[in-house]
Amino acid sequence: MIAAKVADLDQTLMALADPTRRAILQRLSQGEARVTELADPFSISLNSVSKHIRILERAQLVQRRRLGREHILSFNSQPLNAASIWIETQRANWTARLEALDRLLQTQDRTAGKQSNQKEML
Repeated sequence: MIAAKVADLDQTLMALADPTRRAILQRLSQGEARVTELADPFSISLNSVSKHIRILERAQLVQRRRLGREHILSFNSQPLNAASIWIETQRANWTARLEALDRLLQTQDRTAGKQSNQKEML
């Protein structure tokens, strides 16, 4: 089960790594669109846009439905929610670790300062 979640997270982050795919998601966040509509703003072939869309579908960020010959795409935010939870968990873990390190270093600095003062007094 955990391996599946890691694989899903990997797919999501990989899909988000490309600016074209992020632009497609940005457009779909405003509402459904046909594949041809999504391809219009890009200076790449329809085939290239379709490859980007397939990557987004594998990451489950995009859902496709057929209406006759048309392919209608919509945005699915669930994988982003899962990625956000993972990121926030990592942020909390690292914040706690860095705060602990900061406390340790401050304690060491105070200890070193006291030892230095004692040597000066001798």
